Amino acid sequence: MIFRKSEPPPSPEPEPQSARPGSKGRPTRTRKEAEAARRRPLVVDDRKEARRRDRERASRERQESQQALMSGDEKKMPPQHRGPERSYVRDLVDSRWNIAELFFPVALVFMVISLVLPLIRPELTTTLSTGMIIVLWGGIAVCVVDSLFLRKRIRHLVTERFGTVQRGLVGYGIMRAIQIRRFRLPRAQIKHGQAPR
Repeated sequence: MIFRKSEPPPSPEPEPQSARPGSKGRPTRTRKEAEAARRRPLVVDDRKEARRRDRERASRERQESQQALMSGDEKKMPPQHRGPERSYVRDLVDSRWNIAELFFPVALVFMVISLVLPLIRPELTTTLSTGMIIVLWGGIAVCVVDSLFLRKRIRHLVTERFGTVQRGLVGYGIMRAIQIRRFRLPRAQIKHGQAPR
């Protein structure tokens, strides 16, 4: 009893702290635990199935955007066709008669004739080749002049309506004007001569 150490009095157990309002009620995970929870295998077990799902999803998205280009639904269109400025430029181009859209079908017909006719009448070869050069280069020159007028008109009307001209907007309009109206995407929403929306 003499050599026995006296035992310290038992310390009172801490009372469980009540969780603060808004707290998780558990300790925060360590970085190692968080990374382990996020870690997934790089290679999917069923690669064929994953590829098939990806192809189906991509095909569905392409189909939706194609339908949007046909119907004019801007929400599902590809990003390069969205926005009020681009819609307005499309309407500006579609409302006027563009020389380029008329010239390219005429030039194509003329080229076919100039290839076929010399087989029938060989003596007309030089005359046809000269005529084709004149028509093609003359048509291209007229298309360039028309594009310059269209460029000026787009810049003026877009600045008047939106205050500024986005980069690439004028080129977007000119490229649309060169295309044959029937094959333009997004499809024309107004007729020739109608005011842009």
